[in-house]
Amino acid sequence: MSVFNRVLICGTGPASIQMAVYMKNQWNSCIGIAGRASARSEHFYSALSSNHQVVRATVQNELHQIMEGEMTVDEVFHSYEAVTGLWDTILLAVTADAYGQVLQNLDAELLRHVSCILLLSPTLGSGSLVHSYVGALNPAAEIISFSTYLGDTRWTDSTPSNQVLTTAVKKKLYVGSTIPASDHVSSLCEHFTSSGIALKSMESPIAAESRNISLYVHPPLFMNDFSLSRIFGESDTPAYVYKLFPEGPITSSLIQEMLSQWKEIMNILSSLQVEPLNLLQFMIDDNYPIRAESLARKDIDRFLELDDIHQQYLLYIRYTCLLIDPFSKPDKDGKYFDFSAVPIRRTFINKEGEWDIPRMPKEDYYRIKIIQGIARHTNNACPTIDRFVDRYESTIRETALQHPERIFSEAYEVQTFAKDLQQICSSLSAASSRS
Repeated sequence: MSVFNRVLICGTGPASIQMAVYMKNQWNSCIGIAGRASARSEHFYSALSSNHQVVRATVQNELHQIMEGEMTVDEVFHSYEAVTGLWDTILLAVTADAYGQVLQNLDAELLRHVSCILLLSPTLGSGSLVHSYVGALNPAAEIISFSTYLGDTRWTDSTPSNQVLTTAVKKKLYVGSTIPASDHVSSLCEHFTSSGIALKSMESPIAAESRNISLYVHPPLFMNDFSLSRIFGESDTPAYVYKLFPEGPITSSLIQEMLSQWKEIMNILSSLQVEPLNLLQFMIDDNYPIRAESLARKDIDRFLELDDIHQQYLLYIRYTCLLIDPFSKPDKDGKYFDFSAVPIRRTFINKEGEWDIPRMPKEDYYRIKIIQGIARHTNNACPTIDRFVDRYESTIRETALQHPERIFSEAYEVQTFAKDLQQICSSLSAASSRS
């Protein structure tokens, strides 16, 4: 019997469809999908119903054909409260800030019998959060965190439907479990490797969660004065996430803050007995490579040993190397693909008619508040992280005050995420006492 026999996927976004197809193809799993009621999910459920619960995933690059497929979803639930039956695996394919709410809404009997919970796109501490929620009902349940989602998947026609397109697949991911020598992790590693994705097993969920590049680069890139003014301001002049000032936010001071925040997170990981991360090596080897001519390999490998100024210099060089795609073919004028031209998205009116904040930095706010809370719990100072939080919270407060005529989404509310932090820190304390 498959280790992933009956899999309940929680979430109705594009990643849910891709994972449904992948798990059906790889493990022949019985697939259920559940979500919450919303304007977006209604489009999804309607498309699912009119297509007899058939979903389809296609790929942009023929090298990723193993991700393609069509399958019939075995069971569909229009809310988490409506889920029935017993499921051996729950796959959380929602944003990390929704994990607690989803688990609270699922039936307690289901959670008592689940053997494994997979976290598709967690943040630092998500595994501890889920372990705390489920542990009281089912202490034997295995919690498995991926470092991040396996690629980039979107709706085929830009709106929620039964069809998705995966435009990119990562070459390497990390995974960590609460159970040593896990059969689930062994099976995941085997199948991901055969699919062309190197899956490295880490010693714990939080160790895997620490190998997510967004933790280290999104706060400095989006929670600076330049980016915040473009996201929340009135200027119509386009600006770009990965470009140097004045086209984008990247300056020497931004790089300095990126380095300082990384060191603060490394102090937190040290307190949690997680292996440190060579930031430059991780950026280049695990994320976006650069030409060998641009940086000496010895500087990349000994990044941890260098002084601050040297580290800042190397990070700045890394970003200048990726203003263009160094591996693209130049056009007839000698110009390479403009790799860094990723627009800074502005606030918008969502389908509920409310002013909302783009996914970046909205999701990053939750991530960094959780990291800030873990820093407090582990008695680690984090002045750079505090500065990012203060800037972001001041901006959403001021924007709401300046526009009393607008209807704002919950994203404009300053949050403490106190309940999640309490669960995370309680779980971390329990783990520390056992070790």
